Amino acid sequence: MRAPISIVIPTLNSQKTIKKTLVSLFEGIEAGIVRELIVVDGGSSDKTKEIVLTCGGQFIVSRASRGFQLSTGVNLAKGDFIFILHSDSVLEIDWSKNIKKYFNREAGYYCRLAFDTKHPLALLTSTWANVRSKIFKMPYGDQGLLIPRKLLMENGGYSSIPIMEDVELALRLKGKLFGMPIVITTSSSKYSEQGWFRKGRKNIFILIRFLLGADPNKLYNDYYQS
Repeated sequence: MRAPISIVIPTLNSQKTIKKTLVSLFEGIEAGIVRELIVVDGGSSDKTKEIVLTCGGQFIVSRASRGFQLSTGVNLAKGDFIFILHSDSVLEIDWSKNIKKYFNREAGYYCRLAFDTKHPLALLTSTWANVRSKIFKMPYGDQGLLIPRKLLMENGGYSSIPIMEDVELALRLKGKLFGMPIVITTSSSKYSEQGWFRKGRKNIFILIRFLLGADPNKLYNDYYQS
């Protein structure tokens, strides 16, 4: 019996964080549940490629758009389940034992978010993310997403939009996404650099504009140029 999970990770100049992400995946390979690792890169100029290839992953180059990168990776995946991860997120120890309970072909699951810092606003931000996911059924990509490939493809797969691709998918899968008690710890560096309040406010503003129908391409430009 083939291993059930294809892991898909979008990257762009991720050498500083992706090593920890990949190390956290090794136990899944040893447990025989990870079939393949597909990294879809948006044109990195650092050593992301070398790191991925050293760890035995497939390295695919595409245009820099997270939605397009994820769509490309999902279309190449052969596992019965797709596990979407970001390149600065680390799965907790023993995730490979616990995730087996969620090999459900009728639903998708996301992890419980935490940050790699004890900053008081980190707890507030992760709590909001976990509440948002539970109540509004809108998990973000940094929470990880385990979803049956068949269910994903039957619902149109990933959109190629450059931002909010995770929310767009969640809206289409509403009623079919649930939390699982596996902690995923994401990097706090962008929050530290931009300021917790400033970045949190910007994230909420972009989400509201997206839900109101704003063009994702304009949102992308506004988000990364402001």
